[in-house]
Amino acid sequence: RELIAPISEDSAGFINGIKWRGEVNSSQTREIQFAQNISQVFLGINMKCASCHDSFIDRWKLEEAYNLAAVFAENPLEVNRCDKPTGVVAVPKWLFPELGQVDPNAPRETRLQQLAELMTHSDNGRFTRTVINRIWHRLMGRGIVHPVDAMGTEPWCEDLLDYLAVRFANDGYDLRKFIHFLMTSQAYQSQSVVLQKEPGQDYVYTGPLAKRMTAEQFMDSIWQITGTNPSRAEAKVDRVARKEGESQKLHEQQVEKVNANWIWHQGEIGKQSQLRHTFHLQSVPQTALMMTTCDNAFVMQINGQQVTQSKDWDKPVYMEVTRFLTAGENLIEIDAEMFGGAAGFICQILMLEKDKQTRAIISNAQWEARPPGGDWDAAKVLHIHGEGPWGNILNPKEAVMPTGPVSAVRAALVKNDFLMRSLGRPHRDQVVTTRPAELTTLQAIDLANGDILAQYLQQGAQQLTGKHGLGNWLYRHALSRSPATGELNVLKNVLGTGSDPAAVEDLLWLVFMQPEFQMIR
Repeated sequence: RELIAPISEDSAGFINGIKWRGEVNSSQTREIQFAQNISQVFLGINMKCASCHDSFIDRWKLEEAYNLAAVFAENPLEVNRCDKPTGVVAVPKWLFPELGQVDPNAPRETRLQQLAELMTHSDNGRFTRTVINRIWHRLMGRGIVHPVDAMGTEPWCEDLLDYLAVRFANDGYDLRKFIHFLMTSQAYQSQSVVLQKEPGQDYVYTGPLAKRMTAEQFMDSIWQITGTNPSRAEAKVDRVARKEGESQKLHEQQVEKVNANWIWHQGEIGKQSQLRHTFHLQSVPQTALMMTTCDNAFVMQINGQQVTQSKDWDKPVYMEVTRFLTAGENLIEIDAEMFGGAAGFICQILMLEKDKQTRAIISNAQWEARPPGGDWDAAKVLHIHGEGPWGNILNPKEAVMPTGPVSAVRAALVKNDFLMRSLGRPHRDQVVTTRPAELTTLQAIDLANGDILAQYLQQGAQQLTGKHGLGNWLYRHALSRSPATGELNVLKNVLGTGSDPAAVEDLLWLVFMQPEFQMIR
């Protein structure tokens, strides 16, 4: 309902669509995009043909497409046939008047609310069938009605479609509950099937289809195994795990300001600086959140493991660093560099101890610093946070101390990059409900020698080098099994002693390129 009738700008992007530059075809206006997207996503109806003329392939008329678009329109909307004005003004209407109707004289916000209520009406079986058919398609590899955007197509089992739709509605339209029901069913847990060709109208379900991981699933798996998750999510979501009924808030003892200082080494500034700080922990904290940046670039290690790096000082790093800490002595090491102008490094780590007390590690004169090759000395404090040329660059609200553990950033919550695009993640400017299943040449090239994947594997190899039983651990986490006898010999040949990061990187690539890893079966 909030997608159709947004309660804030955060959920308005779906119905707002794309405002193209200059003059556009009448079937590409934002109002028509609204009608097309609403129909496709929630009803499995293709309104693209009917947005230009009466559809040649199904029942939908040009008038119906424009009447639905008029629900969204702020001004009178003239009907255009094949991009030519007809002189007819569309009237805001819902596609299925048997369920009710939109008040054409009501304000736009009211019309959208009425449309949202009609879409989720208890008697709107098309909505429930469209939703459960999409979930079935995602999990099983092929819809009960196929294609999923053509719900007028005859299903291979109408009784199953009806049963699942009614069950979904009776369970309060709870997507999580419905997904749990499907994934714990014998249908989903049965042996997967590999189709040699695209099935025809005689298709009958015999098991879930083997399919490749999506781009997001692939990246999530890589990040989880290598420990290279992004430091922050681009999407505005709450990723903190809480007990039921617990509200989103700062821990009552959390400091609300940044106490860290901008530091560098003593003497002449120079273009490079090495900084370090040692601190003692009685035990590993429940959570440790860091915010840091450096003008202009830095690489950080904690206890010998690379934690993060950045060359963009005005985009601070906010990340959870609990997994890098240990009981006893801890060492933070920084290789900092400036490219011209001001130089400085700043860092604050806020830790929530298991006794619910908080502790902060801040960059100050207690840190040590030196120019490369020089002697270690007390770091020079350049400015307190908020002063100097950087202003209030660190935002403590971005590093909220939760009352529970913070989940890792997932690929769906960060911006699309070249690797994910080549693996099939679509742009967000258009509605895409299915993705290509075949491996393309571009995907093969990016997986074989692409820079983005290579960087993740290199960082992961540095963190995993020296890990006891790495080969067995990797197989269990990546393939959910132990290596076979023949594979153990390969592991020994590739890994050697396990102390060479290059060998570990080769092993990671070897495992991640296996169809067994990339295919969901």
